[in-house]
Amino acid sequence: MKFAAVFVSSLAVASAFVPQQAGRASTQVDALFDDIANMDLWAPIKDSNKYGARDKKNLKTGTIGANSYVPSGLTAAQYAKIRAEEEAKKAANYKKNVAKAGKFLGFDEFYLKRGTNLEGNWKKDVNLGHRMAKTKYDYSGKKNDAKPFAPKGSIFGKN
Repeated sequence: MKFAAVFVSSLAVASAFVPQQAGRASTQVDALFDDIANMDLWAPIKDSNKYGARDKKNLKTGTIGANSYVPSGLTAAQYAKIRAEEEAKKAANYKKNVAKAGKFLGFDEFYLKRGTNLEGNWKKDVNLGHRMAKTKYDYSGKKNDAKPFAPKGSIFGKN
């Protein structure tokens, strides 16, 4: 009897170290996950998320009904006209931006048109081709009609 108990317990201990089967078991939950993971969310209309596709969608501003909000001081017709003008302005702005889509000036073309090249001819200017902002005071040190940096009698000025 003792021998049988020792044999069964050693068999249980040894089976704990046996390598397990690789891979996952196929279940209903796994099949559902695979179906969801492989879904194509854009299948009905493939280009519905591309730039410029808003015109193809049926988007519109709602109409004003009997219980709709109308700002005080306006009639429903006046408010509807204002909303229609805003909608038209928004549509015109979108069409303008869609027309610009995909049109750009390349990096090298920009520098060549600016006059920048590998020879460095554009570096002859003091400010290396950059445009400088106009300042209130004259920092050049030349005597001219510009205001000095510090007013007379100032602790910062040498006047």
